[in-house]
This record gives sequence, structure tokens and C-alpha cells, in this order.
Amino acid sequence: MNGRVALVAGIGATLFAVAAAALSLRGPDPAYLPAFAARPWAGTSGDIYVAKYEVTVAEWNRCNDAGACSLRLKTRGGLDPATTPATGLNWLDTREYVAWINRRARHPLRLPTRREWNDMAASVLPPKPDPIFTDPALRWAADYLTDRDYPRALRPSGTFSESREGVFDLDGSVWEWTSECYHENTLTEHCAAFWAGGLHLSVLSIFTRDPARGGCAVGAPPAHLGMRLVSDRAPPDWAQR
Repeated sequence: MNGRVALVAGIGATLFAVAAAALSLRGPDPAYLPAFAARPWAGTSGDIYVAKYEVTVAEWNRCNDAGACSLRLKTRGGLDPATTPATGLNWLDTREYVAWINRRARHPLRLPTRREWNDMAASVLPPKPDPIFTDPALRWAADYLTDRDYPRALRPSGTFSESREGVFDLDGSVWEWTSECYHENTLTEHCAAFWAGGLHLSVLSIFTRDPARGGCAVGAPPAHLGMRLVSDRAPPDWAQR
């Protein structure tokens, strides 16, 4: 009897391995891949392929429909979920989405690091204004006063500037979470706050969904919190471009 049980268990393990191998051979699923920018961004360790737009409400709610993302998003009247950036996301929410989209898309996707985000947005971000105060002790006040003049209204994807690579809205009203902990020596699972990229870099608690209620370490709070995906691997259609 024990031999029969072992045989059945062995067959089950083999079938599971075959199924997993077959799944891996299926390749990426275009239905779940984001639209990537026309040109890759040249990172320090090689090309990085950046989503043209931030994750939208419609894309996010597919994750919620699948039971993988706990948050359900709604759009205001007059806005289209297919073209409205997903906002009101904390860092833990983005982690749920990244895990789910990697399983569905079968293509490695992630959040950018702080340096990646800042460098790829440099061509569209406005120059930083001269500080009002030169005393280092008053830098917080200078940052607060010079960071206040930026768009706050949530607008459709593609409304703001386009970078040289074809990435949109890096200078828009949505601040995008990065994968980088505010303390470089802290492991991700032990980090309490992460950087978000926008018209100024912000540090926010992993629980912050509404930055207007606080959570920004320096300067004026971001308008909205969302996310954008990047990949270290070329999209499957890249060779045809």
C-alpha cells in the first residue's frame, strides 16, 4: 500500500513539473503587458523598458477582480477607467499588483528605483527653483514654499509631457512609488517608508494612500499616489518594432 501511495505521489509530482514547464514555455501574455515606450531608457546596468503610462484604474481593477489586490478603485464622474491613472495606492498595494501582474503577464515587471525614476524623468521635470532661504536649518521651509506650484487635478493618461524615450506624465499630478527604501541599508521587508517620484521626490510611509493627510517627509505633499511598471527584459514585440 505504501508503495502504491509513493507511486501516485511520484506521478503527481511529475505531472506538476510538466505543467509548470509547459506554462513557462508559453511565453508572455500580451493581454497583461503594459504598453511600453517607443525607446528603452539607458540605465546604468543596461536598457530598461518603461511603461508609457501609469497603471490605470481599469488595469488595477483586473487585479482586484482576480482577488489578488485588496483595494477596489472607482473613478470620478466624467473620467474613463481605461485612461485614468490608478491613485490612492500605498506601497503595500503596489506590491500586491506587481506580484499579480508578473504571474499573469509571465514577463518580469517591477517598480523603478529612485535613481532610475529621477534620471528618466530629468528631461521633462522643470528646473528646481532657487531656494528662498540659504540657511541649511531652514531648508525644509524653502522646499515647502518652492514645491507648492504644481498641478493637483487628476487628468487622463498622456495629458502631461512626453520624455525623449516616449514616457508620458512623469511631470504630472501623480507621484509614482519606487522600489527604494528611504534608508538604503534597510531590507525591503523591514522598510517603513519608500521614495515616490514626482515634481519633487518624496518619502512616504508604506501605509500612505492620501498624501494630503500627511506622510511626506520634506516639502509639500504629493497630489496623488500611483505606480508605473518597468522591465529589464525587452517586450516580446520589440524585435518587430
